[in-house]
Amino acid sequence: MSRLKPVQILRNGDSVPLAEVTILEMDAFFTAVKQEAAAQGRVVALFASPAGDEFDLFALIAHDWQGTLALLRTRVVDRYPSLTPELPAVHLFEREIAEQYGVVAEGHPWFKPVRFHRSYSAGDAWGRDQQPLIPGDMDYYRVEGSDVHEVAVGPVHAGVIEPGHFRFQCHGEKVLHMEISLGYQHRGLEPLLKGKPGPATMQRLETVAGDSTIAHATAYARICESLSHTAVPPRAEAIRALALELERLANHVGDIGGLATDIGYLPTASYCGRLRGDYLNLTADLCGSRFGRTLVRPGGVAYDIDKDRAEKMSKQLALVTRDTKGALALFFDCPSVLARLEGTGQVAMDDAEALGLVGVAGRACGLAVDARLHHPWGAYIRNFDQAVFEETGDVHARAKVRQREIVNSISWVKQALSSLPDTELSLPAGALAPESLAVTLVEGWRGEVAHVALTDKQGAFCRYKIVDPSFRNWSGLAMALRDEQISDFPLCNKSFNLSYCGFDL
Repeated sequence: MSRLKPVQILRNGDSVPLAEVTILEMDAFFTAVKQEAAAQGRVVALFASPAGDEFDLFALIAHDWQGTLALLRTRVVDRYPSLTPELPAVHLFEREIAEQYGVVAEGHPWFKPVRFHRSYSAGDAWGRDQQPLIPGDMDYYRVEGSDVHEVAVGPVHAGVIEPGHFRFQCHGEKVLHMEISLGYQHRGLEPLLKGKPGPATMQRLETVAGDSTIAHATAYARICESLSHTAVPPRAEAIRALALELERLANHVGDIGGLATDIGYLPTASYCGRLRGDYLNLTADLCGSRFGRTLVRPGGVAYDIDKDRAEKMSKQLALVTRDTKGALALFFDCPSVLARLEGTGQVAMDDAEALGLVGVAGRACGLAVDARLHHPWGAYIRNFDQAVFEETGDVHARAKVRQREIVNSISWVKQALSSLPDTELSLPAGALAPESLAVTLVEGWRGEVAHVALTDKQGAFCRYKIVDPSFRNWSGLAMALRDEQISDFPLCNKSFNLSYCGFDL
């Protein structure tokens, strides 16, 4: 019999029997987490799962340049020492665990609920006893001083957006600190997945964040394929990656249009509003849904791209590419545009790394974080080496990352349409392995989407953890506003363009 290892080393898309994941003593667990993080590790997830009257605590640490994931496990009752003072990237994860299961992270520097909702269990760490938190009862950080004033924005906004509260501590127009409070429309998605998968599971996963349908649907499908040991045909993998890049194109183009709108640069704003629709229509040509719903299924995809359709999509892509390059050139060649973007909303690389920023927000600060490069799957394996990074960490850097990724994604889609593998489209996915754990990472357009699933003795989900990139990146927006003018908030906010619903699971 092989000896259990204190740290389970996995790769993206792997699964492992839970019996093979060592339950460490609490002190050994926290020491190991710190050691993994110190060895160029990055926290992907920290979450709890009920284990009788106790709770299993899992930590998932990515070693990007090795392409590996370190999985650690311990067991707690009602409290544990907080890791946040030494690893700020876990600050929201620890508050979420306290909110969901009432397990206290002792020593957490800002210990309060993440969302306004009832807890998963009989109570939470604040004794709410199944009663939702009243927003007015939330404690906020305050800067004292006779010349300091407070500006509260939301949760009800003038635009048609989801609710979120932003509280600014200001000295004149200068923002000293901004605190973000979300979670006003909690859907309870994770507990809804317990006992699944079922007929409606994919539909729920497709709406984790509606503008990231392909990313979350692919992550869920790969979880099922890992737990059922199902091999996905190369043609299906290629179509999934193609759809994911179309999703990236639509949103990146839309975001640059949004930045143009916020600074009053109407030529690019007008073009990009239409171009975003053109990219969404390419996805509709593929599966009938502009957001890609019903396309991805465990075992493969539900729709094929025949020769005629591929030629039609290629011709349309060529037209949209021409207009996209023109709209971007107008934007990035205009001195007044650059003057507004450069130096605004800066986040230092050290702060971005400490907070665990991912995706566009992280890469704009110089962080090499891209699952397509470090944890590739399917069509990305040995075919992706175009990860884009900027260094200044400001609004301009976040816009430039999008611009450069648009060029790369157009090239990817063009190549994929002309060279789809000649294989099956889908294979039936079998039953999920019982008492196992699976993990998968997918690089969505905002950043890394992480799904972790645990199964029970019958092979049904007993815990399903989702980490949308917005969960990690909202803290980056708060840092970007420090020492900025309060009037810079709309532009900084748009440069991150994070999801409320992706945060509020």
